[in-house]
Amino acid sequence: MSIEVSSITKLYGTQIALNNVSFKANKGEVIGFLGPNGAGKSTLMKILTGFLKPNRGEVFVDEIDVLKNPINAQKSVGYLPEHNPLYQDMFVREYLAFCASIYKIKKTEIEACILQVGLQNEAHKKIHQLSKGYQQRVGLAAAILHNPSVLILDEPTTGLDVNQLVEIRELIKTLGKDKTVLFSTHIMQEVEAVCDRVLIINKGNILFYKKLNELDKSKSLETLFREVTTSS
Repeated sequence: MSIEVSSITKLYGTQIALNNVSFKANKGEVIGFLGPNGAGKSTLMKILTGFLKPNRGEVFVDEIDVLKNPINAQKSVGYLPEHNPLYQDMFVREYLAFCASIYKIKKTEIEACILQVGLQNEAHKKIHQLSKGYQQRVGLAAAILHNPSVLILDEPTTGLDVNQLVEIRELIKTLGKDKTVLFSTHIMQEVEAVCDRVLIINKGNILFYKKLNELDKSKSLETLFREVTTSS
């Protein structure tokens, strides 16, 4: 298993953000991670990256215990947070070279990554000169630069135009062929277009986790989401 989450509970004071959450994900799967605002999605993703620690439970990435060996686990994880933290005054190549130095990656890998995410015509520019879509590509390039086996994307398509959406979708599908991708979004069409499985969380509880081809064909994903999250 590339991701294995077992009985994770996270509290913020007396508020339960995650309540005894468990799930597993395999290599080569793109998982659509759905839930209303405040459902616990970002908290779970931050725990998977080692940024937060749960109060109880276990988390393994690539069979590495994230809680006991967070640095080793982070070598197997690429993370694009919802608010893409880029250094706006750096050039694209300069920023990716900076990221490569952190991971101790050869700079020759940078050009291959630039080509993979479609930044070759923008790589000479400063990041603040790029559109939102191209800035998302820079964040995605930084996330995959060290060739992680697990990729965690928190709403990576927010604010993109139609053409950018299609291009980022195709890139995520390509990356998902040999990685495990956990893909948070509020857009049901994104899940239907990109994902192999759907994971729905609400009020800190996992309510639904199935392959897309196992879903009831008589209901849209939006209808299923509404039924599951309004009845919990």
